Formats: sequence, C-alpha cells, structure tokens
Amino acid sequence: MKDPHNYAKVGYSMIAVAGSLAAIGIIALFTADDVLLSDNISRDKTAHFDACKENDFKTDGCEKYWDRINNKASGIYVDLPE
Repeated sequence: MKDPHNYAKVGYSMIAVAGSLAAIGIIALFTADDVLLSDNISRDKTAHFDACKENDFKTDGCEKYWDRINNKASGIYVDLPE
C-alpha cells in the first residue's frame, strides 16, 4: 500500500507560518522606536491605580476599579459614592 503524501497540507502550514512571522516583523517595525512599550504601558496603568488608591478611588477616571475593590480578594475596602 502506498503512503499518502500530505504535501499540500505541509505547504499551507508553511504559508501560515511565513504569514505569522511577517506579521510579527511588521509589528516590530512599528514599535521599534519604543522597545519598552509594554513596560511603559504597565507602569502608566500601575501609577494610575496607585493615584486612585491614594484618593480612595473617588477621583475622575477611577470608576473602572469600583467593581474590583471592596472584596476579600483585593483587600481594599473604601466607602464609594453612590
């Protein structure tokens, strides 16, 4: 019995891998000037959270944290405006 050849499937897989590598390369070109992009985003969000925490989550823009506080998991308990 002759072994089946899957050359077409292998070829399509190689095209998919090449496409994903090309996409990664294009993304790298656009973010090349800021190699710490994700680190800067994380630091900005952490700084915003800390600023909200200092003001008991009552300042503008801190509403997005209200559903994640005042519970045992977060350990942060504040009186929120209703």
